[in-house]
Amino acid sequence: MAGVAKLFDGHILNKSKELVDLNDEQYKDKIIGLYFSAHWCPPCRNFTPILIEFYKKHAETKKFEIIFISSDNDEDSFNEYYEDMPWLALDYQERTKKSELGGKYNVHGIPKLILLDGDSGDVICTEARNKIQFDDTEGENFPWKSS
Repeated sequence: MAGVAKLFDGHILNKSKELVDLNDEQYKDKIIGLYFSAHWCPPCRNFTPILIEFYKKHAETKKFEIIFISSDNDEDSFNEYYEDMPWLALDYQERTKKSELGGKYNVHGIPKLILLDGDSGDVICTEARNKIQFDDTEGENFPWKSS
């Protein structure tokens, strides 16, 4: 998974706050969702439970992993919001990396869910939030490859 792993320089944490190696075999051939969101954002707080249900239902069968990239104003807010999320996260301390990723993927508003090919790092879908919340709630056409 060198593609996505290179984006993060090893700053991804699991729920136990342990560093995760995205080059590990368990992440091979995965679709990686970059989830830009924040505790203070009402649309985010509305979408996150929907995304959690989608993830729980489809993560294994569709080879799907999510990395939460927080726009929270402080680490306590990040911790409170991340508590219910069942996926990985960019270390909150990595504010520069968060800004770099937001710029790279043209994130101008949140919530934003961008799907990447985990192995190559190529963008698959920039509007995954709309697909999950409105257009394809069952994920029948996941990962919604752009043509």
